[in-house]
Amino acid sequence: MLLEDSNTEFKEVYVNDVKKEVVAFTNTDGGTIYIGISDDGKVVGLDHLDSVMTQASNALKDGIKPDVMPFVKISSVELEGKNVVKIEVATGTNKPYYLSDKGLKPSGVYVRKGSSSQPVSDEAIREIIIQTSGISYETCRSMNQELSFTSFTEKMKERKLDIGVSQFRTLHLIGEDGLYTNLALLLSDQCEHTLKLAVFQGTDKAVFRDRKEFSGSVLKQLDEMYEAIDRYNKTQSTIKGLYRIDKRDYDEEALREALLNCIVHRDYSFSASTLVNIYDDRIEFVSLGGLVKGLSMDAIYMGVSQSRNPNLAAVFYRMKLIESYGTGIGKIRRAYKELSRKPVFESAAGAFRLTLPNMNAIADDTPESDVSALVVAYIKENGSISRLETEKITGLKVTAAYKLLKEMCAEHLIKSVGKGKLTKYVMD
Repeated sequence: MLLEDSNTEFKEVYVNDVKKEVVAFTNTDGGTIYIGISDDGKVVGLDHLDSVMTQASNALKDGIKPDVMPFVKISSVELEGKNVVKIEVATGTNKPYYLSDKGLKPSGVYVRKGSSSQPVSDEAIREIIIQTSGISYETCRSMNQELSFTSFTEKMKERKLDIGVSQFRTLHLIGEDGLYTNLALLLSDQCEHTLKLAVFQGTDKAVFRDRKEFSGSVLKQLDEMYEAIDRYNKTQSTIKGLYRIDKRDYDEEALREALLNCIVHRDYSFSASTLVNIYDDRIEFVSLGGLVKGLSMDAIYMGVSQSRNPNLAAVFYRMKLIESYGTGIGKIRRAYKELSRKPVFESAAGAFRLTLPNMNAIADDTPESDVSALVVAYIKENGSISRLETEKITGLKVTAAYKLLKEMCAEHLIKSVGKGKLTKYVMD
């Protein structure tokens, strides 16, 4: 009597489950499906062989992705004097294969274990993709094939760049198997990775002031995160002789390069979010992945560039979001060339952090006399000044503004009037 095993499956009649068995065999070590044999191994035969063969062929063509037919042979054989359909399945080369109507998820991906076909976990699916496609995340087949590209299309059109199937292939959003890659997932509206912004009061994480999370296409996240950071990038004004000089807390080009670095060079095989933390005296960009293997910070400072995601970098380059490879770190360092505190680049196993000092919080770059001059000028023009008004015109935080006013009182430059929240400061 015939028996089912890891490479043999019986079906008494044609049923839709045949597709599942084919998926399992192509994802494992291949096997053979006999239609016309009952589960207990009894040969019952079929009356309409051609009809069953056609039905099976059409179902496999339309119901499994990627195309499984090069690894399938459908024929009729005679067993114990009865006709049955034999479906021979070889191991596929574009694993994982999956049921078209279910997608790349456990309900659509099966492997053969013993005499049964069993669903595969999300983690196992990712492992199969990596083993088949190589170790590059962005070139692997996306587990989500139901993607839309509203933001990506809009950005391409804004830059007067063509967008269509041919461009998707050229840019590697579509792989050789005709399916979307993880690069497409990153640029799609369904991108599963996010950017998180946290704003803290003071110089530690004791008190939250604000927090936001940005999702969707990495292009959309880039715009929204930059706009959010820009709202916290205050302007401080100083008086130099007859002129008023405005200076922002952070150089805009340095912020832009730091944010782009987070998005283009992070390791997307990790699911955690990229973090941007804003403190009174600094802003931190924390991304996953660390430096690309083989590179050191010394090499980075020399302008050496080896992107972890070269295809994503190429898309950003084409869209003129990055000007050339390996120049971002240099631009950030040049922004702080004349200042005592410098950007800090830190790489650890699995993570990279870039810290930009608040330029207006660097003591030797913003002499106290200049800030004091702003306060004096404001009082002379308006008669008095409050702590809140001091914060606004100087760009100082609560503690720093209070300290400045207290020191100016001690030096008899100004004096306080009133108490508590009603305290005002006037000329002494």
